[in-house]
Amino acid sequence: MDISFDYCRGLLKIRENNSHKYNYGHLLLVCGSRMMPGAAVLATGAALHSGCGLVTVHSVENVCNAVAFSYPSAILSFDSDCDCFSTIPDSLSDGHQKKYNVVAVGPGLGKSEKTCEALYKLMLECGNQGIRMLLDADAINIISRNRQLLEMIPEGSVMTPHDGELHRLCNISDRQTAALALASESGSVVVAKGFRTIVASADGNIYVNTTGGPGLAKAGSGDVLSGLISGLMSRGYSTLDAANLGIWIHGYVGDYLTRERTTESFDSKDLAENIFVGFKSLFDMNSALE
Repeated sequence: MDISFDYCRGLLKIRENNSHKYNYGHLLLVCGSRMMPGAAVLATGAALHSGCGLVTVHSVENVCNAVAFSYPSAILSFDSDCDCFSTIPDSLSDGHQKKYNVVAVGPGLGKSEKTCEALYKLMLECGNQGIRMLLDADAINIISRNRQLLEMIPEGSVMTPHDGELHRLCNISDRQTAALALASESGSVVVAKGFRTIVASADGNIYVNTTGGPGLAKAGSGDVLSGLISGLMSRGYSTLDAANLGIWIHGYVGDYLTRERTTESFDSKDLAENIFVGFKSLFDMNSALE
């Protein structure tokens, strides 16, 4: 099935007049490391433009400082390590209520031994509390080296591998076949990134995106997508709807920036800052996809 303009318009949720930020979810982003702070900044920016109510970033001090400088509305949670993700937040819940309804992990994380151990603890805690996860980038690379972690992915989660990461996980060359195999094995929605990104569900359905082009082939583009999809999940969309809507908007914004600036002259921060263009096109009843 194609992920089209009309399909995505039909997925949209409307905000209630009598509502507040806690009605729209609280996302925890676990991303970035001392040498890769930008990944967290990009993911945070996209999440804050997704419509979710609150975004907390858990990372090392210099990453949190970079996030605060760029996006002051983000909440900060400092890791005890100065270099990389090594400790999970003290609590993912407040008493009997979940503090976060979605946890996204992976962009710019690194693959140190401390980070591998912390990822295991985070996945265990999310599984115990039934918190959906988005797993991307180095989280996927760590899982590919420790495949038993696939069994720990909470129900209703999403994985967002590019072709190289997908091949390391499945050792299958065909993207669609690999995505279906990984979705079935992990019980997750799999977003297989690339030209005409594929979304595979655990029940064997395939969705193909209709937006996006080579202008997205730049560092940080995937970090923006992770923040956007996880933000939509936190906002209240099902995992499958969040994945499909997220990749369509991400690609649409890339197409818009290509028209405005060519494929060469926009970067991933431009993607995060122009997410509104995709939403506006879907909400505008007079618009039509060019």
